[in-house]
Amino acid sequence: MGKEINRIYWKCRRGMREIDLLLREFSQNSLEKLNDEQLLLFEEILDYDDQSLYDFIFKKESLDNEVHEKFISKYLKKFKESGNF
Repeated sequence: MGKEINRIYWKCRRGMREIDLLLREFSQNSLEKLNDEQLLLFEEILDYDDQSLYDFIFKKESLDNEVHEKFISKYLKKFKESGNF
C-alpha cells in the first residue's frame, strides 16, 4: 500500500496552482485515512485534467460522473472550504 500511496502523491502534483495546492494538501492530510475503494476512486479523479477539476470545484460545472462528483464534494470541496488549503 505504501508504494501505491507514494505514486498517488506524485499524481497530485499538477500544473494549475489551485488544483496542485488543493490536491497536495488533501493527500498529505487525508490520503492515508482513505479505504481501498476510496483510494481507487481518488486515483480515478486524478485522471481528470486540471481545468475540468477546477471548473467542478470552483465553478460548479459538472464532470458528468456522479460518483466522482460526490467524492469531490465530500472530501475535496469540504477540505477547500475548511480553510486548510
